[in-house]
Amino acid sequence: MSAGATILFWALAGAQVMLALAMAAAAWRLIAGPRAQDRVLALDAIYVGAMLLLLTFGIRAGIAIYFEIALVIAMLGFVSTVALAKFLMRGEVIE
Repeated sequence: MSAGATILFWALAGAQVMLALAMAAAAWRLIAGPRAQDRVLALDAIYVGAMLLLLTFGIRAGIAIYFEIALVIAMLGFVSTVALAKFLMRGEVIE
């Protein structure tokens, strides 16, 4: 294994550990959040962390399907965040 491959391996492993810790902290805020806005923000952080974790898995494995799944998670996460924000502001999603 070359020096560049070793650095990439450990950098990806460290990034995956840090992303997992960030997702655990966001999950704690999702459970213990005092307000609904805190819970929505925690859910948003969890989906971003999951998307980035899938991207690091894709880089590490060299498989392109992880990138497509991450794109789907990003799109669904954005739509769900907008829907939850609209629900919290107006009390309804569809007018």
